[in-house]
Amino acid sequence: MKLILGILALGLLSACSSQTNKNDAELSNTKTSNTCPEQRPQVCTMDYRPVCATRDTGVRCVTAPCPSSELKTYSNACTACADPNVISYTPDECGPAVKQ
Repeated sequence: MKLILGILALGLLSACSSQTNKNDAELSNTKTSNTCPEQRPQVCTMDYRPVCATRDTGVRCVTAPCPSSELKTYSNACTACADPNVISYTPDECGPAVKQ
């Protein structure tokens, strides 16, 4: 019985460590755009590793072109991907808005 419990505990611990490595890989310091997984996270940690996310505003114009997405800074990749309107994200905060 102790052997079975030990194996189960080891399996759970290895699952946790592989998830941590996956999150670290998602937050690499490259400026490439990362997409969110199909299954959005329900719970996120409170760590601060800001990302700049491209968010769908839901606005669709018929007669004139208008922006259908916006940039928004989130505290980390998990919180960005928890928002169902986020399309993708890049590491670091969003820069100041450019006025046209």
